[in-house]
Amino acid sequence: MADKLVRILYVEDEPDIQTVARLALETLGGFTLEVCSSGNEALEKIAAFQPQFILLDVMMPGMDGPTTLGKLRELPQFATTPVVFMTAKVQPSEVAGYKQIGAVDVIPKPFDPMTLSNQVQTVWERCHG
Repeated sequence: MADKLVRILYVEDEPDIQTVARLALETLGGFTLEVCSSGNEALEKIAAFQPQFILLDVMMPGMDGPTTLGKLRELPQFATTPVVFMTAKVQPSEVAGYKQIGAVDVIPKPFDPMTLSNQVQTVWERCHG
């Protein structure tokens, strides 16, 4: 059996979405969440938090999701940490592009808070199957 998923780094600049995701993942999913509002904040906090899984918004001011992913991949201990983009941009070509740069999956926005933790768990199990 794969390691149990506990720690998720969640990078999202929109406070309302952060709140809904935190409820969905912590309260319903039982995960421990580190919420960051920017790619830079994620890079500052990732080493101390040691996430097993990263949820990453695509559209953010400053450093966008794909750029953040590139920077995270430069950190040896997070080079293989599963990253899932959360975005409204889910055309097949866009999804293919995210996977090409290293995302393991894409969760469309708006997401369903009731099923978000199950979606995350499913991706985790697929990555560690």
